[in-house]
Amino acid sequence: MHSFNELCKKISHEIDSKDIRSRSRTEKEQKRFDYAVTHQLIELWKKHFTHHDHESSIQKNKNYYSALQIYRDPNLTYRMAMQVFEGLQKLNLITVTKEGHYDRIKLEGNLTRYKATHELSELFNQIEGHPAISLKPHLDMNTILLRDKVEGRRLLVSYEDDDDTNNWRKNLKDINSCFARYIIDLRLKDTEFTSLQEKLLNDDDREPIDLSKKALVRIFINNSFKQGGRFYRGWWQNVPSEFRPYITINSKMTQECDYSQLNPNMIYALHNHELGSEDAYSRVLGPEHRDIVKEAFNAMLQANTELKSKPSKLNLDEVGMTWTELRQAILNAHKPIKDLFFTGVGNRLQFEDSILAEDVMLHFSKMDYPALPV
Repeated sequence: MHSFNELCKKISHEIDSKDIRSRSRTEKEQKRFDYAVTHQLIELWKKHFTHHDHESSIQKNKNYYSALQIYRDPNLTYRMAMQVFEGLQKLNLITVTKEGHYDRIKLEGNLTRYKATHELSELFNQIEGHPAISLKPHLDMNTILLRDKVEGRRLLVSYEDDDDTNNWRKNLKDINSCFARYIIDLRLKDTEFTSLQEKLLNDDDREPIDLSKKALVRIFINNSFKQGGRFYRGWWQNVPSEFRPYITINSKMTQECDYSQLNPNMIYALHNHELGSEDAYSRVLGPEHRDIVKEAFNAMLQANTELKSKPSKLNLDEVGMTWTELRQAILNAHKPIKDLFFTGVGNRLQFEDSILAEDVMLHFSKMDYPALPV
């Protein structure tokens, strides 16, 4: 076995040989079947290079493949996806680790999860190359995503394209095209990388690093193209901050740049107030508690209500005060903008900073330099 494409053809043929059908597939059906084989094997091959326990998932809801067409891959159909999934099981190339379910009353559920068997892993080991180098990103996918909160859940919603969405998509294609021309890597020893992957696998908020994920998407929220709009899904965004200095581009070390106190500077400037020279976060409880104050400050800007209860991930043990006391301390330190807290203005600030990020990335991509957003 020499290439991934050869493996896909081999497995496609083997699934066909196990399948008893009353009629042969049409040429169009065969193309869709082969596409579904490649689609599922790509996901499994990428997981193979992240962690042997990193699971894949599959959507078994037939309606998923026809709903929200603006986001769907037109080449991937429910019937062919299921035929391939069942065929891979018959060949003992995948094993289901958790069956999916859907609660029609709660309108929620979990996807079926599965992973490669030892047999498929051995086949992957025989392939030349690495998915991060061999696989090219799908640059024509829809990278402009719109979400809304429906019954407490963040869901994708449909939208009609206009000049803005078309322009954002074109700009992001240019940026992703630039990224695709480079090898973006993490300079760590194999033992260090394995240890990091183990740590990420057991972190509920992160996933193991998939070095093939170089294409960004832009996600807008609250069913509004004036809120959110930040860039996501680059693998480097999943790297803990202490490992960012080891990110490389074409084997060259990178430099991380930061905009200090971006949200406070933006909101003060947008409402014609002076932030002053004192750090926006340290002025509340001193520099030793800056990180906690920053987290609380941004939560208060994001919130649409008065946020009487502490944000779930905020740990107040080291500051020695209640959430009510911290909340009031921030309001006291930022009296010029106190009426802007709890109005959801943070989501609109995200849109403003996403415009800045787009400008920076476009500026460098036109010079064929990738500038990676964190």
